[in-house]
Amino acid sequence: MPKAMQYTKGSIVYFEGDKDERIFILQKGILVLTTVDIETHQPVTEQVKNGEFFGVKSSLGRFPREETATALTDCVAVILNGQEFEQIFSSNKQVIMKMLRVFSNQLRQIHKKTEAILNNITEDRQSGMIAVAKSFYNDEQYLSCCDICVKFLSLYPDTMKKEEVAKLYADAKLRNDKALERAKIKREDSLGEEEEAPGALKQFALPAFKRFAKQYKPGNVIISEFEPGNCFYLIQSGRVQLVKCVNGAKKNLDIMKPGEFFGEMAILDNSPRSATCVAIGNVECLEFNKENFELLITGNPQIAIILLKLFCKRIYDQKRRFRTLAIKDLQARIADVFLMLDEMYPPVNAANRQRKFNVTIADIAHWAGLSLETTRDEVNKFVEKRKIEIYDTYIVVDNIVDMKRIVDTRGDVIMQRNS
Repeated sequence: MPKAMQYTKGSIVYFEGDKDERIFILQKGILVLTTVDIETHQPVTEQVKNGEFFGVKSSLGRFPREETATALTDCVAVILNGQEFEQIFSSNKQVIMKMLRVFSNQLRQIHKKTEAILNNITEDRQSGMIAVAKSFYNDEQYLSCCDICVKFLSLYPDTMKKEEVAKLYADAKLRNDKALERAKIKREDSLGEEEEAPGALKQFALPAFKRFAKQYKPGNVIISEFEPGNCFYLIQSGRVQLVKCVNGAKKNLDIMKPGEFFGEMAILDNSPRSATCVAIGNVECLEFNKENFELLITGNPQIAIILLKLFCKRIYDQKRRFRTLAIKDLQARIADVFLMLDEMYPPVNAANRQRKFNVTIADIAHWAGLSLETTRDEVNKFVEKRKIEIYDTYIVVDNIVDMKRIVDTRGDVIMQRNS
């Protein structure tokens, strides 16, 4: 059961790096959350107001605390565990929507910082969408290019760039048709050949959700980076590739599987899409728009909690990647990529310091935000010192502790280690 706890002036409610699932509601007093800015290394404080929650992200996301909570005066806070929070507040639309918007805004701000550090600056949305279409064209993914061109022309029918996009579409369509003819690819009408949704989301197979169903063929673009966001999706079957256009080149971000949501960020803060989502194989999704979004989570509290947990995880993951990108020393940045991979895929035996990661140099380049050539040069320095071994489909780190030592001594950001 939730209980009230008193904290005297100057006491620490929890420290950065702590691991626990408690969620707090401040009832009385003044309390501040203190973090260290990733770029400036300066402390940042945020005051919690009476009636506000704190400790939610790390509890629902199940990751270590990102801040230290300190009582500036005598305080009283109500403490809940994760299960109690879900039982009490999952059906409270006002609380859930406020949290979703706060988390959405936090994630959006991290995305902006990440883009800035990668120097990925786009003048406007139209130029951005054209760059995305061209990146697919350059990678010979002509169907995806055509889909983005169609979206563009639908959004901007009177643009001065209409002729340029129409020409790109015609060329991409011709090349796609020829490729299909050469390969003699037969399009199948049936769906559901890929992975199916996990049992926890079988409720969405009910007839009431049929009207939200959308089907996509291999290579179809479901949403395009830079287009306005007015709906989000739940994958029922198949897989979806998340792609971002960085300085004219495509970067693969993630692969979404059945039971996962995507596109939810834009629907909350009316911002343009931050990534392109492409069907891998046949895909079936449920599409929900802004009009039925609040109604949906009101009638389905489980969805609200799933979305909250999703935002918590994505905020943590994006911050973790941003910490890597903020390291200016390239050797330390590469070393931190291996540390990040070690956190993402923890070993069965932690005592064994050797690690095998199923990644390539191109993958390391993506995580480090560096060109393939620069990454290869930096990785070769590790090879020469016999710290790592490079193979076709995987990389072996001889001693993961060496990577941490490099980051701690040569990195120029404060890394949040929770060993």
